[in-house]
Amino acid sequence: MSKSGLLKKTVRLVKRASRFMRDENFSVAEKGSAINIVTTADTSIQSYLQKHLIAMLPGSTFFGEEEQRGQEKSEFLWIVDPIDGTMNFARGIADCAISVALLQNNEPVLGVVYSLRKKELFTAEKEGGAYLNGRRITVSDKPFSDGLFCTAFSLYQKEHAAPCISLLTDVYHQCNDFRRFGTCALELCYLAAGRCDLYFEIRVYPWDHAAAGLILREAGGFISSLGGEPLSYDLLTPLIAANTRENFDRLVQKVSQHIPEITYQREF
Repeated sequence: MSKSGLLKKTVRLVKRASRFMRDENFSVAEKGSAINIVTTADTSIQSYLQKHLIAMLPGSTFFGEEEQRGQEKSEFLWIVDPIDGTMNFARGIADCAISVALLQNNEPVLGVVYSLRKKELFTAEKEGGAYLNGRRITVSDKPFSDGLFCTAFSLYQKEHAAPCISLLTDVYHQCNDFRRFGTCALELCYLAAGRCDLYFEIRVYPWDHAAAGLILREAGGFISSLGGEPLSYDLLTPLIAANTRENFDRLVQKVSQHIPEITYQREF
């Protein structure tokens, strides 16, 4: 199957899975605490995608937020967040999306991020450009001083909030403004579409960034872990992203001044 054919079929499955987001009778459960929740829509979407994505690409394996990853290895790996921004979804806020990435030998080659409530479909294939509802998108060319900075404060480990707030204070005085949407996947896609220009988060899971990171790179943006290191698809990772190389390098430097080295353990 060609990559383009695979992307079209993946989009079709994602849109079919989104029907579970239309059901207003979903239930909510805690995953250890009230700040980390899962809904029946999350689990239904993941079950549907796991079944049909693997059937579509025989021999592939699956890694989703709502289920522990197995030990099996394969050339192709699907990484899925059934709803990125579950708290937004549960509270009726529009910023939430299904995120699906396909990795080939640990490198993203296909990404789909679908925001049902905003009717926005972001897609990308490696070396094929990035698209929003079928229209080619690119990052902005705004300088740091006019940039919108998206960030968050380590929701699940609030002890890391202080250095994040220190970084925000520093960057805020040198950029235009900041935003907090509550969904990494959409924030990276918004950066890809030129709606914002700078991004940092201290603790990001692979399912948060695998698809959107490819979309951002294909839109001309830059993304990495601390110090410009490549992103991990096995571990929690800090995430830095920007629209231009100049802004990216400047943000990497600022992050290094405020964010301590943190050892990230496998938590899934």
